[in-house]
Amino acid sequence: MDGQEEDDSARSLGEALFRDILALIHSGGIAPGATLGEATLARQFGVSRGPVREAIRRLQGIGLVTREPFARARVALLDRAAVDDLFDMRVALEGRACALAATRMDESAITSLLAALEQARRRDLGDPDIPPDDFDFHLQLIEHARSPRISAVLGGDLYPLLRLYRRWSGARPERKSVAYQEHWQILRAIRSRDADLARSLMEQHIEKARANLMTALDASPTIRPAPAAHSPAAPAAPILPADQA
Repeated sequence: MDGQEEDDSARSLGEALFRDILALIHSGGIAPGATLGEATLARQFGVSRGPVREAIRRLQGIGLVTREPFARARVALLDRAAVDDLFDMRVALEGRACALAATRMDESAITSLLAALEQARRRDLGDPDIPPDDFDFHLQLIEHARSPRISAVLGGDLYPLLRLYRRWSGARPERKSVAYQEHWQILRAIRSRDADLARSLMEQHIEKARANLMTALDASPTIRPAPAAHSPAAPAAPILPADQA
């Protein structure tokens, strides 16, 4: 293997490790504030320390990992100022994305997103017939807004941090149940082609998530992300089929 091939292989391995460690952080397998020891991770994944170091650098670059001089890297803890800053940006950009989606999404895309949202709800209620996937309602709406600049900001390197904060804000099962209904209301406004209502509903949805996250942060500075699946005390009302929305 020549030098170029070795470099390409190292980059590919670093990318795979970045995604593997990111998945552990998102799932709560690595908790906020936990140290990321290069030697430990190298043994865990059966690789050398070089790709681990590269993966940690990438995580640091997107704000999920912090490192003090001469200290180990750590998974970032929630910071109230950072939460406010990110949620301010979400209110502005995701609200705008919803308004654009109301004018740009076609009927088939809306129907498909309604179906995917209902599947996600059933999956989180523990339905064994629904296979796991990586569905993200917010990212789907951003893509359907068809705004390259909004997509670049919210769907680029900042996306893993935004998604993790969203999961932290949904750490209480009752909040996640309500969030599904809010998602459905947003889609209903989009289907009605009411851009102002869609924007307003998304802004309200994000503000509720912000308040929920701040409440959870006040209770525990090291809250974990919400688990991938849960059983709420009371099941959420089913989302209406597409022809009833």
